[in-house]
Amino acid sequence: MKNFEDYSDASRKEGLSLDSKVVHGASGIDPVTGAISFPIYQAATYRHPSITDRTGYNYSRCINPTREELERTMCILEEGARAFAVNSGMAAIMLVLSILKPGDHVIMSDDVYGGTYRAVKEVLLPMGVENDSIDLSDLQRFKETIRPTTKMVLVETPTNPMMKVADIAAIADIAHRNGALVVVDNTFLTPYFQRPLTLGADIVVHSGTKYLGGHNDVVAGIVVLREPDMGQWYEIRNNVNGAGLGPMDSWLVLRGLKTLALRMRRHNENAIKVAEWLRRHPKVEKVYFTGFDDHPGREVTRRQATGFGGTLSFRVDSMETVNRILERVRLITFAESLGGVESLITHPVSRTHTEIAESERLSLGITDTLLRISVGIEDGDDIIADLENALG
Repeated sequence: MKNFEDYSDASRKEGLSLDSKVVHGASGIDPVTGAISFPIYQAATYRHPSITDRTGYNYSRCINPTREELERTMCILEEGARAFAVNSGMAAIMLVLSILKPGDHVIMSDDVYGGTYRAVKEVLLPMGVENDSIDLSDLQRFKETIRPTTKMVLVETPTNPMMKVADIAAIADIAHRNGALVVVDNTFLTPYFQRPLTLGADIVVHSGTKYLGGHNDVVAGIVVLREPDMGQWYEIRNNVNGAGLGPMDSWLVLRGLKTLALRMRRHNENAIKVAEWLRRHPKVEKVYFTGFDDHPGREVTRRQATGFGGTLSFRVDSMETVNRILERVRLITFAESLGGVESLITHPVSRTHTEIAESERLSLGITDTLLRISVGIEDGDDIIADLENALG
């Protein structure tokens, strides 16, 4: 009988488009029964045939077949060598950052998710890790900031919520010449639109809660390594932390991945429609979306990505308008998170970026009148109608 390794052979996926890869995954089917839906191995421990024979499975904190299928699938999609599925996007960030030690220096995008900001400022800095947060779309500024002690560059592209775009290949070239690792948060674009490891990044992280899961019903995180060298170190760290994703949650992400291509195309199509409509509305002062021809990062986006995703931000004329929108939307839901099939809208200042000091927020453009919308896969005209009604 074939084992998981036989079915997970990545060469079986060579020549397939990503549209097919997301459907079939790594093994794709259960090698024991032939079940088309990969099983949920809801087991804590596993029987050993004898003291000398091993099945490869011992305890689910260390390894679980369902989680393993998800990890191998993400390696195929991101074109990486090793992956870890953990129990949240922040667990993924913390696993990646755990390689840093006192005296190390980390550079990160100045406009990052609030949880990432908090992890660096409240956990790493007290440990003695040094940090600079800069606009990574400015390569000259990056060159001036990197130093001999820089061990990691943490890139969000596009950033959250201001939609800045960083040149992954250029940053990787500069960082590697200085001996630093490049980590890219690929949550917003997913491997469907952007594959940072092929551009020179060393590590990719995802909040699997968002577009990978896609249905607002699971919390998960993914780490993918370009080279296997760091795999053992991160495996030990992950086992010690006990952050491995549970089998049910792993299966939910696997199920979500099967429709990733379809969903990302619809998110992208709807986001373009909504962004263009918002830009014409008299109460909207500015729209931040990488799909505009005049976006500062448009040329870089064209080089390194094949789409724009489904998330955008926009600034309105007053707090009265903010409150009116958040209270009157019906199809769209006022809620945190993004990347699900349903359209969600949130207020970064009071929800996702509360940890960032007001002076820093304002310098980045994260004002009280800024809103972020995750454009879902509903009918695009219905989303626009809901916004039109809410804006009055």
